[in-house]
Amino acid sequence: MAATASDTVIIDYGMGNLRSVEKAVAAAGGSPSLSADPDGVRRARRLILPGVGAFGDAMENLRRTGLDAAVREAVDRGTPLLGLCLGLELLFGESEEFGRHAGLDLIPGQVRRFEGADLEVPHVGWNQVDPAREDPLLGGIAPGEYFYFVHSYYVAPQSE
Repeated sequence: MAATASDTVIIDYGMGNLRSVEKAVAAAGGSPSLSADPDGVRRARRLILPGVGAFGDAMENLRRTGLDAAVREAVDRGTPLLGLCLGLELLFGESEEFGRHAGLDLIPGQVRRFEGADLEVPHVGWNQVDPAREDPLLGGIAPGEYFYFVHSYYVAPQSE
């Protein structure tokens, strides 16, 4: 599906939970479109990078299709970008999932595996979230609200 400048474009690089994200954006009043076209990504007013799967495979798909460069160009121009699940991880400089893999490097930092004898990995369950600061993305959500998590890795930004 081709994208226009007025769309919230959900980037289709072959590894996303596209339909659930598309439905969520529509339920929130947005007009989502899917795009696997680098030009559609470049023209977008807003971008969502979803994802399910392995970091290295996802980056390979983004590179092979030219979507990695298109995302970087859009972000450099100021286009808002929301990364969901694996999509958030891809925004970082590198991941240690199944080796070392370079990411989009839009956020300096790494994606690291949870370690520790007291941790069950993968982590699956409901946990309270206390934002470090106010953010419009969490508007209307009280500190201490519960969110559902399914993950074995976490993002470690170089700075907050």
